[in-house]
Amino acid sequence: MVINFNTMEEVANPHFKGGNGDTLFRTFNDGQNKIMRGRLEPGCSIGYHSHDSNSEIIFILSGEALCRYDSTEARLFPGQCHYCPRGHSHALANASASEPLLFFAVVPEIDMK
Repeated sequence: MVINFNTMEEVANPHFKGGNGDTLFRTFNDGQNKIMRGRLEPGCSIGYHSHDSNSEIIFILSGEALCRYDSTEARLFPGQCHYCPRGHSHALANASASEPLLFFAVVPEIDMK
């Protein structure tokens, strides 16, 4: 299966998970996985949130990210990946004052019933 993010509409999510500004996503969702290409402009962030019933993988495509993971913080650069396992919390921010942060994210939807 080919997923072409270039043909998808980019949707703005204002203050996503309590973050600053807009998080822009192009999203494929088949009910089992959400696969997203995201963009955060300078000054924008995804708020700190927990993954109680799923996990998330974020791969940095371009720009510089500041990632808060549980009680730690790390800078992420293109080619690096952040993994937030089920039961943990994280946030993501654009760490650049002048460039957008582009990233690829996968959230497996796990049914915990």
